[in-house]
Amino acid sequence: MSKTGTAADTAEPRPIYSTGGIAAASAAGIGVAVIVTFTMVGWVAAPHDTFGEDIADLLRGAVLAWLVGHHVSFAIPEGQISLLPMGLVLLPGLLLYRFGRWLARNCEIGRLRHVYRAALAIAGPYAAIAGTLALLARTDVVEPSMPRALLMGFVIAFISGGAGVLRQLMRDKGVAAGDLLALMPDRTRSLMVGMLVSAGTLLAGGVVLFLAALAFSLPDAIAITRSLAPGVVGGALLLIVQLAYLPNAVIFAVCYSLGPGFALGAETVVAPTGVSVGALPALPLLAAVPANGAAPMLSLAALAVPFLAGTIGGVLTQRSAPDVVSEAAPLWGFVCGVTTGILYAALAGVAGGSLGAQRMTDVGPSAWQVGLVAALEVGVAAAVAAWVANWWYTREPRRGGEAASRNEVSVPEKASDGAPVVVELPPDVPVGKGLATVTPLRAREDDEPGEGAEPEEAGIAERRAELRRRRKARRHDRSLERRARKEARRELRSRRREDKGGRWRRGASDEPSEEEMYGITYEAAPEDVDPAPRS
Repeated sequence: MSKTGTAADTAEPRPIYSTGGIAAASAAGIGVAVIVTFTMVGWVAAPHDTFGEDIADLLRGAVLAWLVGHHVSFAIPEGQISLLPMGLVLLPGLLLYRFGRWLARNCEIGRLRHVYRAALAIAGPYAAIAGTLALLARTDVVEPSMPRALLMGFVIAFISGGAGVLRQLMRDKGVAAGDLLALMPDRTRSLMVGMLVSAGTLLAGGVVLFLAALAFSLPDAIAITRSLAPGVVGGALLLIVQLAYLPNAVIFAVCYSLGPGFALGAETVVAPTGVSVGALPALPLLAAVPANGAAPMLSLAALAVPFLAGTIGGVLTQRSAPDVVSEAAPLWGFVCGVTTGILYAALAGVAGGSLGAQRMTDVGPSAWQVGLVAALEVGVAAAVAAWVANWWYTREPRRGGEAASRNEVSVPEKASDGAPVVVELPPDVPVGKGLATVTPLRAREDDEPGEGAEPEEAGIAERRAELRRRRKARRHDRSLERRARKEARRELRSRRREDKGGRWRRGASDEPSEEEMYGITYEAAPEDVDPAPRS
């Protein structure tokens, strides 16, 4: 470890809120500096006036690009620019994540549940910085949305900074990610896993669909790039812009596989039902859009992805939390699909937007259509898969890969070779995961092993003797408890007699009934279990 790291570890912990302000300012400053560097490179590569005349516009443009990286829309005379690259959120997110870890190393955060305090300590100042920069970047031509700057700055800082704090605390305290999941209720954890897997399957399908479409249209993309003739610096900037818009394109592809598709301007549609678009901007990324007419037949295979995602999500929803009532399993599978639909409705709303011009005021998918269709397609597939998976997880136990002809159950004890003892039960005994635990009755064995007994038999005899002693102790405790209850009832009856002046008459309804609890057990065949004392 370096000297600086040792000094930081041995120094007194800093106040969390002032340190959070420092972390927010540092993350914002570095982010703006990176954007200014790229802006300077673009300024040098393009024709320009003297440096002194353009410096104010250059810095204002860098601040505006920083706000765009936080998905802050802005207004122009022709309309509004809200179709923003989702990939640029990666830069502030990484910076906030790193400074969240720095805050966790320098401040004292007692427990993992206090992570939200550190996240708020970063998010509050960061949102204030974003709102201030939105005011400073305003001109007569461009007007960033300050409310959106405050909102997006807070959300990105809270999520990214909080993730950094949590990761550092988990590393310092030696907590694994699986331990955090184990703290969640079983049903909540299973739904979250099912939703994330379903959403991830849809996302993977969108990536494959987009890359396949771009590969088929690669000659067109090369021709567009050559027609632009951007040069070395311009080509690098063009590549960065396309990489920044790559997440938007993947979300568009997911919406295509779901069915609603997306629009690339007013009165346009790109969907499995057909393609109808007008003139598009000269961007190589847009070469992946199919030509007008019927949708390519090969692309229709993507329509199976939502049902595959629902199937996998439904199975995983029931894997860690099977339902005893089989009718409840489809419900939880459908809930998995609904949550997936809500997630993709939000992503569709963020991925689309407007480009200001009259034709390009409507670009992207319809959020409510995507959410509704995803909830139905993924939800129905997940419901069916969850029902089947729940039946499989709660089915009769199987041995040797073949259907068991007898109703069998494994008991906790083990045979002499270490294998679990399998007991044959009557066919009407309900067995299965989460249903019942059956304890077989054993024959009483009063003979103790003699001096010539084998060591293994002697050990079994000792365990049996210990079990008998425990049973006697439990019976004695139950006897004392019953005696105490009887004494309490006698005292209660005597008090009632005193309260009624001795005229209290004992009735059948006033006497507490001495009911005994009976448990039904099933006796196993003698050849299947070792003889042991009967309880």
